[in-house]
Amino acid sequence: MRIGFIGLGVMGAPMAANLARAGHTLRVNDLRRIEVAGASWADSPAAAVADAEIVFTSLPGPVEVEALAAQLEPRLARGAAWFDLTTNSPACVRRVHSRLAPRGVQFLDAPVSGGPTGAQSGKLALWVGGDQPSFERHLGVLRAIGDQPIYVGSIGAGSVAKLAHNCASFTVQTALAEIFTLGVKAGVEPLALFKALRQGATGRKRTFDRLAEQFLPGKYDPPGFALRLAHKDLKLALELAREVGVPMQVAQLALAEFDEALRRGWGERDSRVTMLLQEERAGVSPRVPAEKLREVLD
Repeated sequence: MRIGFIGLGVMGAPMAANLARAGHTLRVNDLRRIEVAGASWADSPAAAVADAEIVFTSLPGPVEVEALAAQLEPRLARGAAWFDLTTNSPACVRRVHSRLAPRGVQFLDAPVSGGPTGAQSGKLALWVGGDQPSFERHLGVLRAIGDQPIYVGSIGAGSVAKLAHNCASFTVQTALAEIFTLGVKAGVEPLALFKALRQGATGRKRTFDRLAEQFLPGKYDPPGFALRLAHKDLKLALELAREVGVPMQVAQLALAEFDEALRRGWGERDSRVTMLLQEERAGVSPRVPAEKLREVLD
């Protein structure tokens, strides 16, 4: 297919190279001239997308995407599909989509996850939001970029999924920094602590797979690990932190949730019942039928 690719940074360049390697006719552009094997250089973004059936962009953020959309709007061929690989704002991609749709151009948000190594190897997840027939029609092209293209929903859904994923990642790393500084300062050698935590119940299971056990089906009874026991363990960990002088901001927030759940009389329910408190605050219950969860996990 005829493809225009704009944005040849640490992610964009290897993704463009994989498209060229897959045999597509590729024109590329960036602020700096960067050679991509198998692709031809375009002197401007407009030249890169001229007559392109598919456009890919991999840019720093919403400001750059919106500015480029204003520049390219009159240049895009009717019937073209534009997949924005940028980690972007859902509001931005919806605005761009609404501007391009009347011109017969399908704009889809398709942020990726896997880092530069994944971009080079093609081991990437692509979370796509927008027109589903366009996604399905170009699935073969998307698979030249990443091995896990997933249709998430309407325009903006891909960006929501990417932001949720990254927020989870950054929050977990903040909590793990607390946990490791606690363990090491309390006297455990770092490698020994790492090996021990990897072999625990949480370490042995993929983080998001655990959501399918209680949270997503909304099943907290009978308990796998009672809240009252988890509360005791968390308090003991925080007592240890005070003894050795390690601040534990994230763990303190968790304890406050556990305290509230105990006040609700949930002590004999599963420890993850505390997650219901956030559902109440957010005003949403993310329930998924157990059989649907099994399909994903299998």
